[in-house]
Amino acid sequence: MPELPDITAYLNALETRIVGATLETIRIGSPFLLRTVDPSPQAAQRCKVEGLQRIGKRIVIRLERELSLVIHLMIAGRFRWVTPGGKIPGKIGLAAFDFDSGTLLLTEAGSKRRASLHIVRGLEALEALDPGGGDPLTIGLGAFTKILKGENHTVKRILTDPHLLSGIGNAYSDEILHDARISPIRLSQKMTVDEIARLHGSMRRVLRTWTDTLVAESNVAFPEKVTAFRKEMAVHGKFDQPCPVCSSPVQRIVYADNETNYCARCQTDGKRLADRALSRLLGSDWPRSIDEL
Repeated sequence: MPELPDITAYLNALETRIVGATLETIRIGSPFLLRTVDPSPQAAQRCKVEGLQRIGKRIVIRLERELSLVIHLMIAGRFRWVTPGGKIPGKIGLAAFDFDSGTLLLTEAGSKRRASLHIVRGLEALEALDPGGGDPLTIGLGAFTKILKGENHTVKRILTDPHLLSGIGNAYSDEILHDARISPIRLSQKMTVDEIARLHGSMRRVLRTWTDTLVAESNVAFPEKVTAFRKEMAVHGKFDQPCPVCSSPVQRIVYADNETNYCARCQTDGKRLADRALSRLLGSDWPRSIDEL
């Protein structure tokens, strides 16, 4: 799922292409995309784009007449920038936003249609779509500590909760926790002052580094290969590959459609975390430490 750095890169690429341009038409290619009825897509046509913004993991295109297009890419939604009037791809195409400067295509890989488009009018309607999480790039240590101590969940869950922190998902939470040398299942209320300070610093450093990198790439070309799995990442998507710090094989916890990646040597004092499936199957044969493995 595109997260804060990826969304920021999209916004940067769109800034020079559509801000000040006129939205001529919206072509809906999938009936599952549009989640609102009023205002209609026709109401947004012939409106000039006044600005862009991020709300959590959503991209907001602000138009004249107090209208906003709010797009959530979910897991597999992606944008393409093509010449004016570009055709919506048959299998993965969801919509086309035709501007007088070019066409923004919205696609979604896979069979599940999770991406969404809300068309809203006014600030109040826009704010209703905001989960309310704090900005991880600007939040102070005191406010961050209050969030952690106000909940008693795993730190991984807190980092990815949009009601607490804005724009962090599965991929960058793995990278943040590895950088901070903290276990993903560490309970927030048991964290020490030093751990909280390290996590706060890592969160801002990792997100800022990746944001700067992806924005720089978007200055060269429109982001076409937005992915949660990048070769430069330390642990996310790197199961069984060597940790860049200690060379121990990266471990994982698998659940539903996601997995958490971590380094047992760097983050959990050498202990392997039960993955809720294989560890139960193997029972006493499950290697409980990286040394046993």
